[in-house]
Amino acid sequence: MTHDAQFALLRAALDAAEQGWHVFPLRPGTKRPALHGETSCPRTGPCAAGHRKWEQRATTDPDRIRAAWSRAPYNVGIATGPSGLVVVDLDMPKDKSSSDAPCGATTFAALCERAGHPVPTTYRTRTASGGAHLYFTAPDGIRLTNTAGSIAPLVDTRARGGYVVAAGSITPAGPYEALCGPVAAPLPSWLQTILRPAPKPAQAPLGGAVGQSRRYADVALANEVRNVACAADGTRNATLLRAARALGRLIASGDLTRDRVENALREAAAANATQSQRYYDDVIRRGLDWSIAHNPTRGRAA
Repeated sequence: MTHDAQFALLRAALDAAEQGWHVFPLRPGTKRPALHGETSCPRTGPCAAGHRKWEQRATTDPDRIRAAWSRAPYNVGIATGPSGLVVVDLDMPKDKSSSDAPCGATTFAALCERAGHPVPTTYRTRTASGGAHLYFTAPDGIRLTNTAGSIAPLVDTRARGGYVVAAGSITPAGPYEALCGPVAAPLPSWLQTILRPAPKPAQAPLGGAVGQSRRYADVALANEVRNVACAADGTRNATLLRAARALGRLIASGDLTRDRVENALREAAAANATQSQRYYDDVIRRGLDWSIAHNPTRGRAA
């Protein structure tokens, strides 16, 4: 790689840092962090007091950035958590043989339309695969983490614990390119509703007091049903998905049956329906499937 190309990567890192985004080096030509792992940590320098991972070492300090990028033509990683960002990753289908498979941008646009909102206008980049990253500022007071396909097929998000490859980085598959000025809009409230972690159910009491756990589940079901039935226009679909994800935990724990939850949510969604019942059924199924798959199963409710 030429000196000019290396300087361009340094400029990309400094440009990101000027936006308040915390950067760290990625291995040249790749998406993998260039920093050492815990098993090979020398416990010196930044790690003198203990191993520091890439998220902890990401920085906006221009002197540190210049020192790092003077060593090699590193690609640029942006640690989304420290940067106060939520990035929506619209991916491309992995199966190249199916030309009619919808991409992440298509499924996200459909999600926005069904939620009653346009696709948000914000800073975005084109990824090496031909997908896109949409950058948003993270809301205060809500701890958002990474998701993978839970809000729509081929739509992932990166927040705390995640990172994205910055514009200006180059891989064998192609470059990452900025598509507009680097101004990240606030994360839309309807999207916050979908991404906000579902509350964890209370631990079942010790000593076999199953009745108390079931009573908690009944109250949780009633609350979520009320939330869906009373959701304002433009938020109902997001509220329904979040309710299904919250109640899926209680199906996995055995405190509620799936049939009971599905029927209750279907009735609540139909109370002020703006979409077809088939659409609501798909939202409920997707939310329950994801939640049940990501929560431990204790047993089935009678």
